Amino acid sequence: MVRQIKRVQCPECGLKVKSEGGLKRHIEAKHAEPQPDPPAPRFPTPDLNSFNTPPPQSRPPSPIFSSRRLPRRRQNGSPVRLQWSAAPLDLRKYGTHVEMAHPILDGTPCDQNGYDLPENSLPAPVVNDNEFDDWAPFQNATEFKLAEFLYHKVQMSAGDIDTLSQLISELMAPERSDNVPFHNHREMYGLIDAIRQGEIQWESFTVKFNGDLPEDQSPLPAWKQQEYQVWFRDPLAIMEQMLANPSFKTEMDVSPKRLFKNGKRLYRDLMTGNWAWTQCDEIAEDESTHGAMFCPVILGSDKTTVSVATGQSDYYPLYISLGNVHSSVRRAHRNAVALLGFLAIPKTSQDHAGGADFRKFRRQLFHTSLEHVLSSLKPYMTSPKVTKCADGHYRRVIYGLGPYIADYPEQALLACIVQGWCPRCTALPDDLDSVPGRRSHEHTDSLFAGEGCSLKELWDDYGIVADLQPFTRSFPRADIHELLSPNLLHQFIKGTFKDHLVDLVFEYIDATYSKQEASQRKADIDRRISITSPYAGLRQFHKGRGFKQWTGDDSKGLMKIFLPAIVGHVPPQMVRAVADFMEFCYLVRRSVIDEDALNAIDDAVSRFHRNREIFRTSGIRPDGFSLPRQHSMIHYRPLIQQFGAPNGLCSSITESKHIKAVKRPWRRSSRNKPLGQMLLTNQRLDKLAAYRVDLESRDKLQPPKGYLKRIQDSLPPPLPLTTEIMKMKGQLMNHFLREM
Repeated sequence: MVRQIKRVQCPECGLKVKSEGGLKRHIEAKHAEPQPDPPAPRFPTPDLNSFNTPPPQSRPPSPIFSSRRLPRRRQNGSPVRLQWSAAPLDLRKYGTHVEMAHPILDGTPCDQNGYDLPENSLPAPVVNDNEFDDWAPFQNATEFKLAEFLYHKVQMSAGDIDTLSQLISELMAPERSDNVPFHNHREMYGLIDAIRQGEIQWESFTVKFNGDLPEDQSPLPAWKQQEYQVWFRDPLAIMEQMLANPSFKTEMDVSPKRLFKNGKRLYRDLMTGNWAWTQCDEIAEDESTHGAMFCPVILGSDKTTVSVATGQSDYYPLYISLGNVHSSVRRAHRNAVALLGFLAIPKTSQDHAGGADFRKFRRQLFHTSLEHVLSSLKPYMTSPKVTKCADGHYRRVIYGLGPYIADYPEQALLACIVQGWCPRCTALPDDLDSVPGRRSHEHTDSLFAGEGCSLKELWDDYGIVADLQPFTRSFPRADIHELLSPNLLHQFIKGTFKDHLVDLVFEYIDATYSKQEASQRKADIDRRISITSPYAGLRQFHKGRGFKQWTGDDSKGLMKIFLPAIVGHVPPQMVRAVADFMEFCYLVRRSVIDEDALNAIDDAVSRFHRNREIFRTSGIRPDGFSLPRQHSMIHYRPLIQQFGAPNGLCSSITESKHIKAVKRPWRRSSRNKPLGQMLLTNQRLDKLAAYRVDLESRDKLQPPKGYLKRIQDSLPPPLPLTTEIMKMKGQLMNHFLREM
């Protein structure tokens, strides 16, 4: 929609601005008496020009708080970005903690028609639009809590719900037996389905191979004739639901911001990184977006197996999250990550699985599905949409594709590169730690069109799968090579540590010592691991490390105690290599990372690269370390600067969501065409969660006054304690005391 702006004219120069506050700042900046510049600071200050900021023109009234700073405009109406300082900024004089918000896309509150509200305006009062009462469709809060307890908490089966309802009915007095919360599971399910909060319907579309068919009418493989169904929900509706969630109101950023402590930059949540700021700079080139709220759309996908024993049942869930909420909210299972859809998994027989046509179709199906699923967001990536936010205010929201959470095989599929290459840079697969260039859509276009490389040359020389387009090409300001997020779980915790370093250590022991001595040394390592003293935060491995199925938590627990367990059994340089990697890993796992930590990360990477050469010189890794997961270490400093602390974008978030959104709903299904049942289960769980948030925001979760007393009065009176019962009770007590 076109933004409607009320203008205030400057009496000095006639320039029109949007508010009285903007007029005051304009007069102070353009028509006030000039003041001498402050003296240069006596200590190093951050170079704000390194954040792609043009030369400063004027000083804001205060760089500490996120106050509204209107864009200054030339006579032709083009925006000029407001700068922070007319001189090198001495951050230390403003205090220990400094926060700077984006000066143009600052999330200014507006009314439902898009008009900016006056500063410090309160949100409009909430109007209860329920048709019947405050708890509709339930009679009261206790009835809702019971339904939530049975369906969400204990996941009681339909038959058990019927039995429980019958027992409750029998306990009630005969004249009140009709007042039970629900008489059977169908009635309870109907109440949950009638909840309007969180109601987002499932939709579907089908995809089918439409390529060239053989002219000789030879039999077609089954995968070319099959239709593949993709189920999804409207991502725009999901994002609007998250934005309006009142439980997020104190943990949501309405604009990008830069944090400083003692003059040094801090990186924490997604909106504190440079990427969100740069996106807002690009959006602000369109004057109609000024004052809007930028909303990054975080995506994640990963295949998961629900059962190996019953035919390898695989599902391909797609998740979506709101980039404005803090990382702690995203990790805390507070409905900041939602199930967006289930992608199709094409399968074929062994004789066609390795064919070029099938592999190409599988990639195209993935990217085409993502493009279609996200299509409802596309119009609002360039034009803002007035949307209600968690604090009750309306804002003009403009969306953008944000980081994509995926493990390495998924990253290769997303980036359209060949396995073994890096999805972010152009390093060769046999020398990944060389000095590479940056991958981008423009780089691929220049190779394909500018230099005229063939598809085979792009595959062999650059690792590019050029016969398909990444889905991000269909969306503004999106480049998949830039948006691939760091992945602590699969790259380091389960990848570099468990699958690389731990295995290499034991390979060294096997290769260096006799079979008997190697067994003794490995047994001693397991003994050291198993006798770890009980302490808060330390995992107990009572049988050592000898079990097959490792989880991320297992690897994290082993990481804490592995280093002292191997001392004396491997060379000191090998111990130092493991220690250097662990130091790097613990640094990047911090929730807040400052500039000193970034320098320590670089130092740890350098030391690890130097000390890991012991694995090469000892013959364990004679071919070197061109491993994509280890190579990703060199990208972590720029990734942290772009997206904030990596723990807010880790695949452990989507892995834990698998349990709630896929595995548990599958177990609750009848196993006969379970996907439809899983979709319904997820929809009901989302409704219950949204309904609880709504009741909590209105303080309606307490039972009505006198309700519990009425329930107690309706129960039959307890049996009287007769003389015989009292005598028996005394005999039992005496017997118990004698036994003691």
